Amino acid sequence: MPRLVRSRIWIVLGLLTALAAQSSGPLPYGVWRRVSETPVIAPQGSGWEAAGTFNPAVVIRGEKIVMLYRAQDKQGTSRLGYAESTDGIHFTHRDEPVLSPTEEYEKDGGVEDPRLVQFGDTYYLTYTGYNKKDAQLCLATSRDLIHWDRKGVIIPANQGNWNVKWTKSGAIVPEKIEGKYWMYFLGTNADNKDQAGLANSPDLLHWTEATQTPVLPVRPGKFDSRVAEPGPSPILTSKGIVLIYNGADDKLVYRTGIAVFDRTDPRKLLSRTDEPLFFPKKKWETVGQVPNVVFVEGLVQQRDRYLLYYGGADTYVGVAEFPIIH
Repeated sequence: MPRLVRSRIWIVLGLLTALAAQSSGPLPYGVWRRVSETPVIAPQGSGWEAAGTFNPAVVIRGEKIVMLYRAQDKQGTSRLGYAESTDGIHFTHRDEPVLSPTEEYEKDGGVEDPRLVQFGDTYYLTYTGYNKKDAQLCLATSRDLIHWDRKGVIIPANQGNWNVKWTKSGAIVPEKIEGKYWMYFLGTNADNKDQAGLANSPDLLHWTEATQTPVLPVRPGKFDSRVAEPGPSPILTSKGIVLIYNGADDKLVYRTGIAVFDRTDPRKLLSRTDEPLFFPKKKWETVGQVPNVVFVEGLVQQRDRYLLYYGGADTYVGVAEFPIIH
């Protein structure tokens, strides 16, 4: 069988497998594949990014893809590094972090796990502030992605409607819906299950929980039985709000799924994948600071594909893609 024919057959089979994983109607996206077989960002030196460089957020600025990634030193303190690329694979780094822990809610633990969204000429960065006691969802803004103005904790720990422990992972919907801004976030309920909740805001700065229960709960016996955690800022389509999320099972193996919420009511879950679309396979995804983890946090559209940036084993940054099917 000619190589080209075999290749096309595998592409079709992969696409059918991905679509079959949907719990309801298929979405206009193809099968996921790694763009680079090796990490695009890796730990280096003996300083602020010596132990791990992982869990990236990305945005297109001009002709470049800009990445903010979590960098961890050997003492376990996290900062945010800055890198940029013209092709999405080869990145150049700034020598110093662009966000370092300075506030009481960040001291000793650091600033972790960024997500990015742009409104007008302002970038909104959600991140986890960790002080070795509590992890809390925080916000900062910038016009250049380098100089950041902290807005403080936006979803505090230990006092939510159902999220009675830590808060993390703020994925802001990139458009207003019904006159409000919306954000999916991670909370922990009383039985230590990490699940996705929903908050809204009139101004992107002040946030209020929008539901009394999680909008994306964990599911016993599935790949997301222990954790259902928002990934990057959702994609808005005619079919709904498409949220890529990170699921972990009872053994804390992290894989990736997709949930779709109603386009006019972000509270209403329409469908979610029954099987993961992406999972740890490479050695640098299965061996590291935390083994068996792929954790998607960054997403940009590049022509007829999306590029997805993810943390591998809490140590490296990788990149995958899926095509947009017209």
